[in-house]
Amino acid sequence: MKKLIDYTKILRSKNAGPLFITFDLIFHNLEDMQYVSAHLTKKHIAEAYETAEEKIDIIAYDVVNSIKITFPRKNVSGSIADDDIYGCQQHVPLANIIL
Repeated sequence: MKKLIDYTKILRSKNAGPLFITFDLIFHNLEDMQYVSAHLTKKHIAEAYETAEEKIDIIAYDVVNSIKITFPRKNVSGSIADDDIYGCQQHVPLANIIL
């Protein structure tokens, strides 16, 4: 068993507008992408980010060995409660998920 980041070439987070956060997982090869796609669940993400499973979208793009994950931000980007306006520091909990 390895951490999710061990399977990826690039793992990054960013805003998907002011209301959503998105994660790009780009893999070295199709085999790693398919393994992660088969084993990473909405439950993993919901637990890591304390969000509801039904609000999480996971989209696999086999042709480019990548997965995109999107769900609502806890705080609107740029609001007084927001601690990461660009969403670029939110990938660490995802990176540490054990698969």
